[in-house]
Amino acid sequence: MSKTLLSRIKPLHNPKPKTSSPTNFPLTRRINELVNEVCQILQTQDQWEHTVETRLSEEEVVPSDIAHHVFDKLKDAHVGLKFFDWVSQRPYGCPLDRFAYSSLLKLLAKFRVFPEIETLLPNLTTFEDKLPTLEALDAVIKAYSDSNLVDKAVELYYFVLKTYDLVPHVVTVNSLLHGLVKDGKIKAARQLYDELVERSGGCVENKFLDNFSTCIIVTGLSKEGKVEEGRKLIEDRWGKGCVPNVVFYNTLIDGYCKKGDIRSAYRLFNELKLKSFLPTVETYGALINGFCKDRNFEKVDMLVREMVARGVIISVQVYNSIIHARCRHGFTEEAMDTLRKMIEAGSKPDIVTYNTLISYSCKDEKIQEAEKLLEQVKNIGLVPTKFTYTPMIHAYCKFGDFERALSLLAEMTEYGDKPDVSTYGALVHGLVVSGEVDVALVIRDKMIERGVLPDAGIYNVLMSGLCKKMKLPVARQLLDEMLGHGILPDAYVYATLVDGCVRNGEFHEAKKLFEKTIEMGMDPDLVGYNAMIKGYCKFGLMKDAVACFSRMKKSKIAPDAFSYSTVIDGYVKQHDLRLALTMLAHMVKRICMPNVVTYSSLIYGFCQNGDLVGAEDLFNRMQSNGMMPNVITYSILIGSFCKVGKLAKAAFIFEQMLMHKCYPTDVTFNYLVNGFSHCTPTIFSEEKNDPRDEKNSMFMGTFKRMISDEWHPRNAAYNSIIICLCLQKMLKTALQLRDKMISKGYTTDPITFAALLNGICLDGKSKEWKNIISCSLSATELSVALKYSLIFDQYLSRGFNSEASVILHSLVKDHIS
Repeated sequence: MSKTLLSRIKPLHNPKPKTSSPTNFPLTRRINELVNEVCQILQTQDQWEHTVETRLSEEEVVPSDIAHHVFDKLKDAHVGLKFFDWVSQRPYGCPLDRFAYSSLLKLLAKFRVFPEIETLLPNLTTFEDKLPTLEALDAVIKAYSDSNLVDKAVELYYFVLKTYDLVPHVVTVNSLLHGLVKDGKIKAARQLYDELVERSGGCVENKFLDNFSTCIIVTGLSKEGKVEEGRKLIEDRWGKGCVPNVVFYNTLIDGYCKKGDIRSAYRLFNELKLKSFLPTVETYGALINGFCKDRNFEKVDMLVREMVARGVIISVQVYNSIIHARCRHGFTEEAMDTLRKMIEAGSKPDIVTYNTLISYSCKDEKIQEAEKLLEQVKNIGLVPTKFTYTPMIHAYCKFGDFERALSLLAEMTEYGDKPDVSTYGALVHGLVVSGEVDVALVIRDKMIERGVLPDAGIYNVLMSGLCKKMKLPVARQLLDEMLGHGILPDAYVYATLVDGCVRNGEFHEAKKLFEKTIEMGMDPDLVGYNAMIKGYCKFGLMKDAVACFSRMKKSKIAPDAFSYSTVIDGYVKQHDLRLALTMLAHMVKRICMPNVVTYSSLIYGFCQNGDLVGAEDLFNRMQSNGMMPNVITYSILIGSFCKVGKLAKAAFIFEQMLMHKCYPTDVTFNYLVNGFSHCTPTIFSEEKNDPRDEKNSMFMGTFKRMISDEWHPRNAAYNSIIICLCLQKMLKTALQLRDKMISKGYTTDPITFAALLNGICLDGKSKEWKNIISCSLSATELSVALKYSLIFDQYLSRGFNSEASVILHSLVKDHIS
């Protein structure tokens, strides 16, 4: 239709009957009925041309004379365009006048038919006799503004000012101001507002602007954090210290809350009440949002109580805000309590409420809680969405329950919400993290079959998983597939492949890929540089690693803790502790805090050099700086102290490790078992002057007692580890170690039984101990188990008999009787 419009606008040169202007062709009752009849014909008949022609001839009316009336009454823009086309093509018709074109523009604007508007406008504004009315251009400006086409709206607005020397209606102006603010063009909105104030001689109260105009600008300024400037604008209009109504108060309060100035917001809230304005749900909602961000839930609860007391109905949005904030700050139980209160108050939670709770339940690994919430969603008639299912799918993948994850995917599809790239991404990510890369590739195939193309993020996750599985060729195939789908790899994809090449020992390929990334004009970013630095360090090329490090800094990319730690670890592995410590000094100077990897590498370096005093000093400094050691840090120290025969220190660090809930690995156990298995009595005498009081060490107490009772040192070491694990309620790990001990050919003994029984009782499972461990001990062996259980009681129950000792007493008594 657009292509035909231009030819219709120009005046026709055919002979034509005399036409009347709208002023001398009034909408009489007869004409009104005729216009209504024509509109009815146009909207109900497919072949309407002949019927309309006949009807107008009967009334002796020229179509162009009533065109503007027809356009005004039509309720379908496409029908209007067909009528326009018909009128314009009639061989003896009169050309349409500016009023007809104006009515057509209003119809097109009403239904947002922008391509046709943009075809009409340039030609109508060229011919003076076709110039649209101000009312028509008002409608177009408003349509543009309301449809986020603000640049076109602004252009037309200034055309009206220049051509007509008139300002569009205040409703149109407000629509334009709102569109600009919504589009983030606050400066342009403020300029337009100020121009209108100036146009009225500097008077803020004028016919061009109203209260809503000012409110829009204040909202815009508040969005940018310029709340004080917004308040000044209000005072310029209504006087110093004057805020005219609650709407303006709400806007200012919301602005202060969003910029984090909760004190000013609360001060305004109190001012509002002092001036006898009644706070609305929007007032409370803004303040509650502010206090939620500030983690001040005491104030949040106070405001909720005030809302209830004042009879202000708490909206679902306010409840959702509170629930989301509580979840975000780790108070999921309190969030669930808010849901219960919400339901008790008669407010119906929406799907957003449940999606928030399900998402954070999954993050907290409370998947059964999420399942209950999903069931509630279905029971109350809400329709689950992809935002309901995606966190659950991700969680089940993380736990390795892929069957349930896939069933949720199918269920989601049944509810009509097709999985998108985000849902598939969660599934693929979960599978890769769990090591199920092959299953993740199958899911990738399924999503492509269903018309959902993986994004760069999904390809990156898959490539990362493949590289870790040493399947670099398949990862490269994925890169080719990605390019085939027209998906451009980002810096992270290339960084993953560089890392994959390094892992697979293809260093030169890694280097070529890294340089290719830069040649393509792509910034490798921090991740890319870190991967390359890691490669240089792995292959002992420390000069190249430092050169790459410097190149990164020259590219204005600040090294992070990983960058520094990688270089430090590289120096340590090259036995160059001096340069490692120099790099640490640079790291601290740059205000980049060393992380657990940094400390662990340096502690290993000290131990490697035989400087255990320096290693222990750094270990203590690390904790003083608020950095908790991980299993690698602890294991390095334990292994090093065991190696030089300082077993008491090794045991002390092991017990510290368990107290901090850091779970040991097989490496830790091997260090301890091997170290203590080869001990001699002289080792203990050499350590007797150690400043730490070893009588409180369960490990050393148990081990020494067993050695004095002539148990084999290896069995004594295993049992000492197991009882320490049980003391710290690590029963599962203790049972796993027992199984590994048996698999290596070592038999359990009464002390192992006593230790595990104590662990079971400490875990609150004393009544079901027989389902966890079996007992085939003789009366003599049970007496030994009881003896050691009573020794354990000195550490576990401060001298009182533990539940385990009571059970063993009973078992001994049963055997005697």
